[in-house]
Formats: sequence, C-alpha cells, structure tokens
Amino acid sequence: MLPRRFLLAAALTCLTAPAFAAEALKPIRVILVGDSTMTDKSGYGKGFCAQFKPEAVTCVNAARGGRSSKSYRVEGLWDKVMADLPVGNFDKTYVLIQFGHNDGSWRPERRTDIETEFGPNMRNYVYDVKKAGAVPVLVTPLTQRHFKNFKVQNDLLPWAQVTRLIARTTDTTLIDLYTEGQTKVQDMGIAESLTLAGQPIPQNVLDAAPTGTTVPAVFTDASQGQGSAQAFDYTHTGPKGSDYFGKMVVDLWVKADPKIAAYVIAPEE
Repeated sequence: MLPRRFLLAAALTCLTAPAFAAEALKPIRVILVGDSTMTDKSGYGKGFCAQFKPEAVTCVNAARGGRSSKSYRVEGLWDKVMADLPVGNFDKTYVLIQFGHNDGSWRPERRTDIETEFGPNMRNYVYDVKKAGAVPVLVTPLTQRHFKNFKVQNDLLPWAQVTRLIARTTDTTLIDLYTEGQTKVQDMGIAESLTLAGQPIPQNVLDAAPTGTTVPAVFTDASQGQGSAQAFDYTHTGPKGSDYFGKMVVDLWVKADPKIAAYVIAPEE
C-alpha cells in the first residue's frame, strides 16, 4: 500500500487538475477599425497588437489611412469587416472603432457633420457589431501633438466628446485615448513628444521646440517620408509612438474591461 502522503498528494492533484484546465484562455479576436492613426504603418496598430498573448489573441488591423466614419463604410471596407465576423472559432470577437481625424476634412468624400452624421455613424457601427454577435469598443481619437505657448492643442475634442456620448448612450465600452493622450503629451512636453513621430525630425521643428510652439515641418531632403517609413508630422507615429500609444490603448482597455487583462503579456514575459 502507498504511504498516506502519496495518496493525499494524488487526491489533491485530481482535485486541482480540472481547475487548472478551466483557467485556460479561450481564444478571442480583436479587430481594429479606424483611420491612419490606428494602422500598422503610421499609427499604433503594431504596438497595440504586440501587447497580447499570440496563442490566445488574433489581432486583425482593418484600419485604413484617410478614412472617416463615412468613407470607411461608403468604400465597402465595413462590409468586409462584417463579412469576416462569423469566420473562425473564437470565444469572442471585439471590434475597436476609432474615427474623427478625417471627419473634419475639407474633402467632401470624407467630411461629416459632427452632429447629424458623425454621431449617427458611430452609433450604427456599434449596432452592427452587436447585431452580429460581436463586442464593440469605441475609442476616442488619438491626440495630435501640436503645441502653442507650451500647451498641447485640443483640436479633436468635439469628436472625442461625441464618441464618449455614443458609448454612454449605447452601453458600449469606451477607451478614452484622447483624454489620456492629451494629458501624457502635455506632461512630456514638445521635445519628448517629437520622438513619437516618424524620423528624422526636421531641423526647423527642433529649432522651434524651445519656443513652446510647434511649426510646420520643412523637409530638406525630398526623399523623406518616401517608401515604407512614416514621415515626421504631429499626427502620425513612428515605431516609438506606436509602442507608446499601443500600450496606452491596451492599458485603458484593461481598466475599462478587466477581463482583457488575462490576454495581455505580463511585463516579465
């Protein structure tokens, strides 16, 4: 007969094994829908997706540069997202939706009226996702990094406010990237905020930084911004900015929905 201590250990193993099995993460999918500030090339897409455990999370970046809440749907991009929602064996599919940068554009194919079009557009995205059995998550726009007299400018506040309103009135999870981004960029100041953009930083931009007011970039090399690299500006991000804001989005999402924490790579991993 086995010693009592071995029998006890075996019994404990039997009791705890199902519990460990039950803790296995169910696979989820995360789809990004938005404009260039969310893409892999010029936004925080890569930095965002890199935060998740690849064995449990399928991260799909469906954001497209130059799109607004209107043109993304008009061009058929939203139809493709909706068609893909039933595909795959996922416990849940989350669709993160962020627009605003191009909704104020002078281009008629992008521009929306903030009250009569932008709000209804965002609400319809939410309704479509819920009807399809997925989980919508609204994201306020990524802050631009323009400064005047050492103060970061609040250019996209109206679109952030409407996004917050739609989230509240549709009972949808909100990632308030705009508020957090404004606070952090203000705290870091001009010089540090420049490093979040595409590189190299034009000399006239560096020269203006001590004045507390940003200036339009003057490129001395015609090849700057060509190819796969993102040119410097105050809206888009380079690799450092992608990592910084990507982590910010994930941290804010975890704060708004603690269940997501289990899918995020721990700092020591």
